[in-house]
Amino acid sequence: MAFMEKPPAGKVLLDDTVPLTAAIEASQSLQSHTEYIIRVQRGISVENSWQVVRRYSDFDLLNNSLQISGLSLPLPPKKLIGNMDREFIAERQKGLQNYLNAITTNHILSNCELVKKFLDPNNYAANYTEIALQQVSMFFRSEPRWEVVEPLKDIGWRIRKKYFLMKIKNQPKEWLVLSWADLGPDKYLSDKDFQCLIKLLPSCLHPYIYRVTFATASESSVSLIRMFNEKGTLKDLIYKAKPKDPFLKKYCSPKKIQGLELQQIKTYGRQILEVLKFLHDKGFPYGHLHASNVMLDGDTCRLLDLENSLLGLPSFYRSYFSQFRKINTLESVDVHCFGHLLYEMTYGRPPDSVPVDSFPPAPSMAVVAVLESTLSCEACKNGMPTVSRLLQMPLFSDVLLTTSEKPQFKIPTKLKEALRIAKECIEKRLVEEQKQIHQHRRLTRAQSHHGSEEERKKRKILARKKSKRSAIEDSEEHPTKYSNSNNSGSGASSPLTSPSSPTPPSTAAAGVLGQRCVREGNAASTSTPSSASTTSSPPAARQPRGACTAPAPGCERCGPRGPAQLHPEFPQRHSEESRNL
Repeated sequence: MAFMEKPPAGKVLLDDTVPLTAAIEASQSLQSHTEYIIRVQRGISVENSWQVVRRYSDFDLLNNSLQISGLSLPLPPKKLIGNMDREFIAERQKGLQNYLNAITTNHILSNCELVKKFLDPNNYAANYTEIALQQVSMFFRSEPRWEVVEPLKDIGWRIRKKYFLMKIKNQPKEWLVLSWADLGPDKYLSDKDFQCLIKLLPSCLHPYIYRVTFATASESSVSLIRMFNEKGTLKDLIYKAKPKDPFLKKYCSPKKIQGLELQQIKTYGRQILEVLKFLHDKGFPYGHLHASNVMLDGDTCRLLDLENSLLGLPSFYRSYFSQFRKINTLESVDVHCFGHLLYEMTYGRPPDSVPVDSFPPAPSMAVVAVLESTLSCEACKNGMPTVSRLLQMPLFSDVLLTTSEKPQFKIPTKLKEALRIAKECIEKRLVEEQKQIHQHRRLTRAQSHHGSEEERKKRKILARKKSKRSAIEDSEEHPTKYSNSNNSGSGASSPLTSPSSPTPPSTAAAGVLGQRCVREGNAASTSTPSSASTTSSPPAARQPRGACTAPAPGCERCGPRGPAQLHPEFPQRHSEESRNL
């Protein structure tokens, strides 16, 4: 959105599918109870975080509300006596943190309204059922043929989408379902184009699209009416659930996990791929495929909720495919979501994690081939196949579809251009989100690697090697300086040399012998008095203290000094004369 640009009226900028993480930072004990301070973060941005304060009774109330899911959640038990002890509070805090981790990592629980209100009360304080009922009642005052019977509470997973059971006054035996939805963060159509496309939905006729009976739109919401199907959706068939039951009760903890038969998998998969190809050929974006959006009409699958992409609502599997940068188009999103749907049809449950490393035994290897092309590590890293490519795979290529209904969906050229621009904007937001997640993952990986125990040991070893190397270098430099200082302090005069004339070998040898004589003389001068007293010699033959016993030519202490020792270029004959003297 450009700077100073106002958001569209009624558009909700908050993406409800962005996961929330919660960490208990501290606890404070009051007179009669203990409060836990929880840091909640939306997505990867640390700046997008806040604090909420909850008591144990709040956790207990939430847990009682979530019991409808049938899941066994790890809430610490109650304790009436001794619940203010410091050790008990610390132990309970750990248990409550495990409880928060369990509900925030569960894909269905983390998206339900109960958990959202518990962790983010500011953004989810409204009663959306009441808001939807008010807007629907106000609209249908001018439509006397429709009558709202009752709300179908929480049959869907979206917080800002509500369902109502309706009927026609002239036909009381026919039941219908009205769906009301708010605008989402990916709504990029202008109000005029949006109104026109919503009104086009009832004219869409396709054997594998569940028909819209009535559609209307306001500035901030959309209401659509479809026929009520007692058999329910494809997800109801897989989980053996009743369509009117709440979403948590139907799908969180199924009583029996059993996949569909091979022929059903092939037929339903082929029908879904055919309608996806039809929509992509028409330039109509979808991106909302999952088992609850596929209605079963006999042996025929019919796609639901075509309006979601026009409303700008985020996908049910967005938290999955936003982790992979190669899934960056709406067609690749549909293909990836088809992999989730195929996994549920095959095994009777969703995958534990994505990407899937290994697949359990399937009714056919052709099923595993399609799953590997959409959910495996290689597929998520390298990219998804196209819808046409999936139709050509052996699992679906030999399926014969018999239908007499001819597809009809006429979209004007102007609206096609508007859909294309909106589709590009949706994909652009997805790419930006994937880029941020990728950068955050790299930074987190680098920080964890830098702070790991193995990396610390490596740094310690390198530091030790570096300190040893510097110590050895210092020890090598120290003797050199020491020897140079000894030579300069001995009083010996080193021969002067010029760069053009090197020192003759004879002079260098004489210098070495002279230094040896100096050492011997010093040793003689430091001999003990007892040895000096035993070896007596005549006064004339006695040598002075420190004199050399065996003078060598060129000795600096006792040898004759002359010009030859001062300059190597002195004539040779003069040096011989001085040596004779």
